[in-house]
Amino acid sequence: MQLFFMTNLMKFYILGTNTDKTLWRLLKIDRMEPSELNIDEDSTMYSHSEYLDLRKTLDEDHRSTGGLNFVTNCCGIIGFIKFLGPYYMLIITEQRKIGAIFGHAVYQVTKTAMIELSSSKMKPTLLNSNDENRYKKLLQTIDLRKDFFFSHSYHIMRSLQKNFNDPQEGWDLYDTMFVWNEFLTRGVRNILESTCWTVALVYGFFKQDKIKTSGKDIMLTLIARRSRHYAGTRYLRRGVNEEGRVANDVETEQLVFDDTLGPRQISSVVQNRGSIPLFWSQETSKLIIKPDIILHEKDNNYEATRLHFENLRRRYGDPIIILNLIKTRERKPRESTLRQEFDKAIKIINNGLPVENHLRFLHWDLNKSTRSKNANALQVLMKVAFEALNLTEFFYCQASSEWLWFSWM
Repeated sequence: MQLFFMTNLMKFYILGTNTDKTLWRLLKIDRMEPSELNIDEDSTMYSHSEYLDLRKTLDEDHRSTGGLNFVTNCCGIIGFIKFLGPYYMLIITEQRKIGAIFGHAVYQVTKTAMIELSSSKMKPTLLNSNDENRYKKLLQTIDLRKDFFFSHSYHIMRSLQKNFNDPQEGWDLYDTMFVWNEFLTRGVRNILESTCWTVALVYGFFKQDKIKTSGKDIMLTLIARRSRHYAGTRYLRRGVNEEGRVANDVETEQLVFDDTLGPRQISSVVQNRGSIPLFWSQETSKLIIKPDIILHEKDNNYEATRLHFENLRRRYGDPIIILNLIKTRERKPRESTLRQEFDKAIKIINNGLPVENHLRFLHWDLNKSTRSKNANALQVLMKVAFEALNLTEFFYCQASSEWLWFSWM
């Protein structure tokens, strides 16, 4: 998808096209009421020749106010945001290909722009206020060039298994926990009842490499998706919230497939990590390297912990295997306090579940093991990984090169 921005004093015109520029759509954004989001989509699908005629017509219609002016090329709309005055539109103006999944390109954001919707004649007096400028600067401190990626044709916010077994389109995709800009796109999606003009950004990590084994080219892809729920910096976000969301929840997927033409062999393994699902926190301090862990006694029945594992079960199914790496013994109890409380919570939750649905709890003191000369931490973790795979197995399928889930037009 490519977008071309044109503007005059009254409207923004966004002309969107498919990859080969054979089909075009028109989106109109009103600039006369900048504190309201007024967007209209032309239902007509234009051919390339009709698109050229459309541009001439629009320019002639606005000749009295100066005609149309080109603003920028665009790779997709990130969303719309409003502080105290007008709306701003966040867009991707440059992208860099960082990989491909079955022929579907995956991109990194390399350049963005924030476009104010109000025209020079309609700027509210509030626009230049100190508060408005402060909020704009805070937003601009988020560097979308780091750790953000997206795809125009592959639903990269979902695992391969979900895309293969439970294909979805449109609105539902943005409701997943791994679409970073869900809130920013909510306004335009509500108005248009469509997602074709926006891109779904994933915050995390994407790395792809080709290896050769048994005479075959194998593509190895590692994707980490960070949840938009209850996210934050290390010490400011800990534990679980009332909805069962844990701090800094990350889903990691490893994809392996043969990079050949025709039907492909594909496998996928997914694991999840997050903060210990209890109510706890830590005080941030520049003077204390290891701040105390504060355990809050606000959930004696462990309802939030229970909600967290119910959410995991809905997302991934059974069995749920918990690998807990925190310390068992300390001179001054810190992590060990969490370990004991977590163990208690798992036992109480399991008491209310059928045996076949019990949470599998494995504790291994990583710190203690790595200090031992005879211990091989990697070997132990590999053993745990193989035992987990024996219980959960991994996803495997064969798919043709024409396997697609998404079409913008």
